[in-house]
Amino acid sequence: MIFDILQLVGGFILAFGNIPQILQILRTKSALDLNLNTYVMMIVGVSLMEVYAINLVVHGSGGAFLATNTLSFIALVVMIVLILKYGRKTDIDKEKI
Repeated sequence: MIFDILQLVGGFILAFGNIPQILQILRTKSALDLNLNTYVMMIVGVSLMEVYAINLVVHGSGGAFLATNTLSFIALVVMIVLILKYGRKTDIDKEKI
């Protein structure tokens, strides 16, 4: 029971840990300092864990792991979309340099 609680708390912290960065990008409309490769590698890792979590659920356990892992996956997808949208230099940005 205690390990389930630890997994849920840790999973929610990891999943929602991206929210401050997402809000910062939305507020500033800039992701120039973020490295897309980092988030691509993270989403690959989370995707592999997602497959593992689905396997656990199919075999009767791991529901909490699947739920928190799915939240992390969604947050990473949002981060990647925002980096692709706001992480490129526009013509206006190039003029400032």
